Amino acid sequence: MYRANVAGVAAFFARRCGEPQDVADLTSETFVQAIGSLGSFDPRRGTARAWLFGIARHVYAQYAERLALARSGVVALASRRPLDDAEVDELAARIDAQGFGRELLTRLEDLPELERVALELVDLADLTTREAASVLGIAPGALRVRLFRARRRLRTEKEKP
Repeated sequence: MYRANVAGVAAFFARRCGEPQDVADLTSETFVQAIGSLGSFDPRRGTARAWLFGIARHVYAQYAERLALARSGVVALASRRPLDDAEVDELAARIDAQGFGRELLTRLEDLPELERVALELVDLADLTTREAASVLGIAPGALRVRLFRARRRLRTEKEKP
């Protein structure tokens, strides 16, 4: 499960973070949480990939909350494991490779959250509509409607002078 999904999970975080250390930490935390809750994974409810992206969304939400607290001077970042040069270079390359994804996320900011996340999961993270629907806790048909609406809004916005 790790080998099949680590690149996609790291790319998910690379679209949101500009620091290799943050991408590495969040990716690791996602898999640590997945291992800890493996007993709750039910393949009848969705794929392992969709389950991992659901965990990644929660890990990022927790990270964003910690960042907000850190800005207030509440959280110290003393628990970080230093990365060696090869890890920094690899993660920096992943961050650079997600430049288009970051630009797209910026363009998507005005969309409703479910439409924005649906587009990211399907078009950037390459989840199937069924997997993305499982991550979001909605029916696949509802996800397809959200994707259609979001793509239509983006096309309309692009066509404006």
